[in-house]
Amino acid sequence: MSEIALKKQIEKKELELNALLEITQAINSNVPEESLYKIFNFTLRGNLSIKKLALFVYDEKWSCKVNFGSAKNYNRIKLDERVKMVKKIHRLSEFENCDFEEFDIVIPIAHQSQTIALIFVGGLDPQMVAHDYDESIKFIQALSNIIIVAIENKKLVRKQLEQEAFRKELEIASDVQQFLFPDKLPYTDRLKLEASYLPHDLVGGDYYDYIPINKNQFLICVADVSGKGIPAALMMSNFQASLHTLLRQTPNLLEIVEALNYQVLESAKGEKFITFFGAIYDISLRTMIYVNAGHNPPILYDKKNGIRLLEDGCTVLGAMHPLPFVNEGFVSDLDDFLLFTYTDGLTETTNENEEEFGMERIVEYFKHNHWKDLKTIHQDLIVELDGFKGRNGYRDDITILTCRVE
Repeated sequence: MSEIALKKQIEKKELELNALLEITQAINSNVPEESLYKIFNFTLRGNLSIKKLALFVYDEKWSCKVNFGSAKNYNRIKLDERVKMVKKIHRLSEFENCDFEEFDIVIPIAHQSQTIALIFVGGLDPQMVAHDYDESIKFIQALSNIIIVAIENKKLVRKQLEQEAFRKELEIASDVQQFLFPDKLPYTDRLKLEASYLPHDLVGGDYYDYIPINKNQFLICVADVSGKGIPAALMMSNFQASLHTLLRQTPNLLEIVEALNYQVLESAKGEKFITFFGAIYDISLRTMIYVNAGHNPPILYDKKNGIRLLEDGCTVLGAMHPLPFVNEGFVSDLDDFLLFTYTDGLTETTNENEEEFGMERIVEYFKHNHWKDLKTIHQDLIVELDGFKGRNGYRDDITILTCRVE
């Protein structure tokens, strides 16, 4: 090798080492991904005098991050998922009817055995000797590996931070939801209440409550918000707070429902709605006033009338204002009774044949088992539901609230 050729080779190696050092310093300085791609672009064009290049990176889908010198605009080209199978350097002449025929070779970059980037290179000096050609390819691979893996690690760190933030949000929303439910329910000789809550996810959109109004009256309710997760839990928390505030202002259930409907519509802007059943029972008058706002009809059982469904009310809350109609249900001479309320997660649970558990099974159960204690009733229904669904999973939260007055 001549002295001039040796000097050029040494200068080239110095340029490459300086380029790798610059890349490493940029990565350590945590520069944005766009800046790393620009360094990649300038380094290859300046140090190797590459005439054509297209860099594709996989991030849920393939996209072109660097493209220069080509006749075609590769920013608009969509890669097939099968390109992940490219594991070694190929000459583009090996492929027929290829969108990348103007390039000479394709170089895959892998991370944890997965192909995450493809570099299409063209215009390398054809007069270059085999050794120099191989060395140039190795430099492209080294530079690409450093940058692409650094960017991949940035993505992983970002995802971990997002997951951690989401986990904390879930914990907060879960804590918020726990405050929705009463700490304890009365279980006396005269008044007994039992509740069961089976959340589908960490955070759900169901709500039940028992709220004493005065020494003679109390309200029980159950509600379900459309949608799940954090927005549903926060919306239901707002709903619960509004209900408690309104009850302190008035015992008029019609006024309360109208106000709740307005509050839900204002909060959700019509994008979510709440189904709600609320009933106020007066122990001294032996009367129950209720409103069913688009909710699954609760079951009322008493010795004189047997089983009946409580369906009077209105449409769901939060869909429109004012409500087009609100009918208040009224039950008199109600002294010894059982009221069973629930959310649609109970009746809409499906078996392996996609059949719903339905309302009829629950009604049939109460025809023969209304006399059982409340804990046993809940256990019976949950066991029957679990056997009915078979290998199917639960698709929604399940809430059951049962009240007995004797």
